Amino acid sequence: MHNILIVDDEPTIRQSLKGVLEDEGFKTSMAESGEAGLDIISKHAFDVVLLDVWLPGIDGLETLERIREKENAPEVIMISGHGTIETAVRATKLGAYDFLEKPLSIDKTLILIKNAIDAKRLREENRDLKKQLVPKSVIVGDSIPMKALRQQIQIMAPTNGRVLIYGESGTGKELVAHAIHAQGLRKDEMFVEVNCAAIPEDLIESELFGHRKGSFPGATGDKEGTFQKAHGGTLFLDEIGDMSLKTQSKVLRTLDEQRFVPVGGDEPITVDARVIASTNKDLEEEISRGNFREDLFYRLNVIPFSVPPLRERKEDVPLLGRHFLKEFSATYGRRMREITDDAIDTLMRYSWPGNVRELRNVIERIVIMNPTTIRFERKHLPPLVHRDGTRRAAGNEFSSLHQARAAYERDYILKKLDENHGNVTRTAEVLGLERSHLYRKMKTLGIAAKE
Repeated sequence: MHNILIVDDEPTIRQSLKGVLEDEGFKTSMAESGEAGLDIISKHAFDVVLLDVWLPGIDGLETLERIREKENAPEVIMISGHGTIETAVRATKLGAYDFLEKPLSIDKTLILIKNAIDAKRLREENRDLKKQLVPKSVIVGDSIPMKALRQQIQIMAPTNGRVLIYGESGTGKELVAHAIHAQGLRKDEMFVEVNCAAIPEDLIESELFGHRKGSFPGATGDKEGTFQKAHGGTLFLDEIGDMSLKTQSKVLRTLDEQRFVPVGGDEPITVDARVIASTNKDLEEEISRGNFREDLFYRLNVIPFSVPPLRERKEDVPLLGRHFLKEFSATYGRRMREITDDAIDTLMRYSWPGNVRELRNVIERIVIMNPTTIRFERKHLPPLVHRDGTRRAAGNEFSSLHQARAAYERDYILKKLDENHGNVTRTAEVLGLERSHLYRKMKTLGIAAKE
């Protein structure tokens, strides 16, 4: 039930509004002055306040100003028997939702109240969404590379320059994109993400630029593309190195002209979005192979960023591990967990081929699999982390390329076995090998099936 506060010095107005609103299912409270209204608001939450402009003591405009200073303030609809345009303009500037003149139209009053309730709900949802996005822009790490990265973001975020983020899979390129947006000039606008590697080739153009009804089989209605959704905000093109040459051409033209034509359309749409792109590939090498347009590369590579792999900033592992432990303890509704120094040492000795994403997955796994454990020790970590850390701690070195290749194959097979809980048949399917071939490979590399 929605709560409405009526603030008016005329008892007949208060009582008549109370009767109408309660008949409509609203819960109402009344106050005869601005001071009394503020006192009630300090004790109870309201969705809408109907506030008279002319009141004894502090007037309605001053009351409005004090209401709007409160956290999670209700929407305020001003009421006046002899209002002026000047008063209405001032009330709007102070944050009033709308203005009603006496004698009140019941129908108009009810419509305004319902619209004000919807506006308050949308404002609260927007606030909650922004709170959810904050963690996505927090970059954890005190290593020199991460301090330098945060400093670079701080310098260039408040610009409209295009950004190209380099880094291996799992290093946190999306996090950097969110951080740039959160500190940028467009932070209050939309952040729209497109994973270029995850969308099929025949759908990527429609995803980016939208389409018109009937433009291809299955296009049963008009669709707004991500470029249009990001108008005024930020468009993040994740893994742009996987985009086809045909789509690259249209993206290039859109960046140059600041407009595009939807699939099956004939009218161009103007767009203003800051573009941030990322890749785990060497784009200059892709250009030499003919897989990526050189002109698009130069349009995107205005401000290049490089996100270091986790193995090059091992000193951040303890911070990241404890950060993820706190996150997943809260996510799964469990008491805050701790992780021992011995477990942290083991995590730091691991090579982290999957980077920060792999570390996050490991921490989530131990939280899920050990619901009653308060202190996570070395024994709670996945076997692969133990084995890799032990070998590296022993100073394992290779005297030939053959040895290095064999060591890499062993690590990779062990990792896949661990992901598939030791099931050799399933691991062989993942690796694209015959089961017998994998068994022979394991025997050659000294991997026992029980591992």
